[in-house]
Amino acid sequence: MRDPEIKSWQAVQAEVLRRINSREWKPGEFIPHEAELSREFGCARATVNRALRGLAESGLLDRRRKAGTRVALHPVRKATLAIPVIRQEIESKGQSYRHQVLSRGQAVPPAGIRARMRTDPGVKLLHLVTLHMADGKPYVFGDRWINPGAAPGIETADLTALSANEWLVTNIPFEGGDFTFSAMTAGKREAEILACTEGEGLFVIERSTWNQAQVITSVRLTFAPGYRMHTEI
Repeated sequence: MRDPEIKSWQAVQAEVLRRINSREWKPGEFIPHEAELSREFGCARATVNRALRGLAESGLLDRRRKAGTRVALHPVRKATLAIPVIRQEIESKGQSYRHQVLSRGQAVPPAGIRARMRTDPGVKLLHLVTLHMADGKPYVFGDRWINPGAAPGIETADLTALSANEWLVTNIPFEGGDFTFSAMTAGKREAEILACTEGEGLFVIERSTWNQAQVITSVRLTFAPGYRMHTEI
């Protein structure tokens, strides 16, 4: 048995990572089962599971149900993406924050949005168009659809006092999501809302989040010219 002080999932993860980096466990090789590792480290099996799950999510381990866990043959470094609270993002730059709800209502979404939201034909969703500003200048506008059934309380929430972005991050837990990044040239609508000229390049993020079998929200964020995104690996 190894050091009995290895009790936390962070300590287990650090030891597993050490063995991978030192090639004690080589790429492509199976590692010991969770039960064996829990006995060796003197901790609960759930602790080992939590540690291995994190390394699998980072691409260093390949976990297959019933087949076991092996060191990834070709580890994939993954970027860490968070859902930012736009207010905090702006204020962290030393700028003042303000936001406006440009429109709010219940509507049947177009086919493309309905497919992303996984709702039945004819079902109405909450539709919001909002503008976030930094130092009084347009920063990003959002075109957002929300499933009220997956976000209890959203229909009565004061989204002029607290943006839908911040309300959802604060109140509704999610289990997964996806991001799509693209670029576009500003059309008449984008130029008017973002106070830029038609034809300027804009950065766009489309994001959905879900919980269990329901999609909570799908939003298209269009940023003013000059926006830069930073992430980590």
